[in-house]
Amino acid sequence: MFETSREAPAPVRVVSEAIKEYVDRLGPIWIEGEISELNERSGGMAFMRLRDTSADMSLSVMCHKSVLASVQPLPANARVVIHAKPSWFTKNGSLTMSAKEISQVGVGELLARLEALKEKLAAEGLFSADRKIALPRLPRKVGLICGRNTDAEKDVVENARRRWPAVEFEIREVAVQGAAAVVEVSAALKELEDDPDVDVIIITRGGGSFEDLLPFSDESLVRLASECTTPIVSAIGHEKDAPLLDYVADYRASTPTDAAKRVVPDIAQEISDIEKIRDRMYRTLVSTIGYEINLIAQLRNRPVMKDPQLMVTSRRDEIKALRDRSIRSFASIIEIEKKELAGVKAHLRSLSPQSTMDRGYSVVQLADGAILRDATKVKVGTRLRIRVAKGETAATVSSPE
Repeated sequence: MFETSREAPAPVRVVSEAIKEYVDRLGPIWIEGEISELNERSGGMAFMRLRDTSADMSLSVMCHKSVLASVQPLPANARVVIHAKPSWFTKNGSLTMSAKEISQVGVGELLARLEALKEKLAAEGLFSADRKIALPRLPRKVGLICGRNTDAEKDVVENARRRWPAVEFEIREVAVQGAAAVVEVSAALKELEDDPDVDVIIITRGGGSFEDLLPFSDESLVRLASECTTPIVSAIGHEKDAPLLDYVADYRASTPTDAAKRVVPDIAQEISDIEKIRDRMYRTLVSTIGYEINLIAQLRNRPVMKDPQLMVTSRRDEIKALRDRSIRSFASIIEIEKKELAGVKAHLRSLSPQSTMDRGYSVVQLADGAILRDATKVKVGTRLRIRVAKGETAATVSSPE
């Protein structure tokens, strides 16, 4: 590059030619995108605009008609892969990709990519049931992302208001197919996620071809939905359609009508349930009051309620009976113990020496008080004490026999 300054600026032609020289050194590359514009001009050249499938960006592409003829006819918004080299036009200062080869991305290849992305996101846990957020019973405001003036929008709004007339919507109409769909749906989702009054978000569109629904399988949109803390209801296409947004959403609705039924309750059913609960509470209250009235009546008919002193008199008679029984029991115990004591006393007396002496026996003792048991062991003249039943006397041994 050359040096420039405020005093010595470079002319436009010099800058443009320098850019061309730099761009010409770049080699050809493979690019994938969606054809949004196609213009075949005279002179054998065709010009198109190749848009990114997930962002609002595009490139200008030109090619010879023979290159384009190899993939004709191309459907609207066809997804293609081109082999092109960048070219810089110095006259108007524009960059254009010169395509040498164009091939359309087939449905089979798209399905294979989609399945690989699905397995990748599932392995990361984005489809796990643990990440699902329960839908609110009655949301303050419902966020709705839909196409512009579509039947899907009408189905959601009309069915929701038919079920709950007071429901409020925060609607974002966006492109729901094509290259701009991912950008606009993502922007609307971020906006509704940041709104504190929105309690649930519905993303919906009607049916369409496999290619039309591809924006709702875009990885950036799916990851954005997985990070939202506001519950998301996905109602994309028909029952058989299954974009990846359905797997990451907190609830998958089969149709826009099903989404409306899921986010708001049926006011008629709620009124019916309230009436049933009220009737059940009334019956329970009447039953409880009747039971308490019967219980009070039974209490009033009890003898103690008719004669309050009966409680005292009945207890007094009971205490008297217990006292009399205690006295009789105590007297009986004393009588038994007396008889037992008399028997023991008689037995003890029968075993005493005094009882033996009362039968005519006596006890002979020496002077020191020892009892004499062998007459041959005393000498003549030994003094003895003889105890009889009544009193005692003295004796002297006169003979050893």
